[in-house]
Amino acid sequence: MAKSLVIVESPAKARTINKYLGRDFLVKASMGHVKDLPKSKLGVDLEHDFEPVFTTIRGKAKVIKELKEAAKKVESIYLAPDLDREGEAIAAHLAEILDDGSHEILRVTFNEITKSAIQEAFAQPGVIDQHKVDAQQARRVLDRLVGYLVSPFLWKVVTYGTSAGRVQTVALRLIVEREEEIEAFKPQEYWTIDANLQGDAGVPFVASLKEVDGKKAQVEDEKTATDIGKRLRSASFTVATVEKKSRRRRPAAPFITSTMQQDSARRLGFSTKKTMMLAQQLYEGIELGDAGPVGLITYMRTDSVRIST
Repeated sequence: MAKSLVIVESPAKARTINKYLGRDFLVKASMGHVKDLPKSKLGVDLEHDFEPVFTTIRGKAKVIKELKEAAKKVESIYLAPDLDREGEAIAAHLAEILDDGSHEILRVTFNEITKSAIQEAFAQPGVIDQHKVDAQQARRVLDRLVGYLVSPFLWKVVTYGTSAGRVQTVALRLIVEREEEIEAFKPQEYWTIDANLQGDAGVPFVASLKEVDGKKAQVEDEKTATDIGKRLRSASFTVATVEKKSRRRRPAAPFITSTMQQDSARRLGFSTKKTMMLAQQLYEGIELGDAGPVGLITYMRTDSVRIST
């Protein structure tokens, strides 16, 4: 019988990890979050320091029951959701639900699902990072205070059921303010003047006018541009200085979340949702014949360019 229960987020990850841990470990999936703010009300106590009120997500009662039954049969529980803020919040809620005082509850994190990374993580377990949990809860509170309260307004002016968000709402405000600045801008006419030149070497090049009579060129109308053009046509030109500069191009850094999404859209035409879905599958493990499920990339929700050895 297994001595330890391991809880991850998804069944795919559970299958891959189970292959590396052996018979002493029972690996189960929480299927993502088990608790969240209620859908039908604000879920944030505005009178008491914005305290969030988390409830069991609809449809997760069966998952929780299975995890509790599994916990009764083991000595220790390892919580192994993803290593980001969301994963830490999932681990905190699972610990809250399963902690009956009879188990040792440990937190394990890893940024790749390979045999060496998994074994190292379980050899050095830690505890839940409350700072990450607080950060995730603060994000959810902002979702409600900025998004949830704005959504009913969108139903009146856009479409019923449209959801506002903490990022989109603020971004829209910035766009509106910028548009107001653009509308208030007073256009000012200016002209640029270029000359096609060719030296004794016979190689043509384009020169742009930067100064007139020792002062910065400010060509504000067509008449001024025409007058300068006439002067330039009869002028002689001398190269005053030549500067040589070397350029270095370094290899692109390993992908972080944003650059992966940008390159995927540019090269493959994938949406952000599709990119992250495929990356999650590569991280959790792809079936590779006799080798079984194998994790092929490091954790993809990151701003770090560090890579696995």
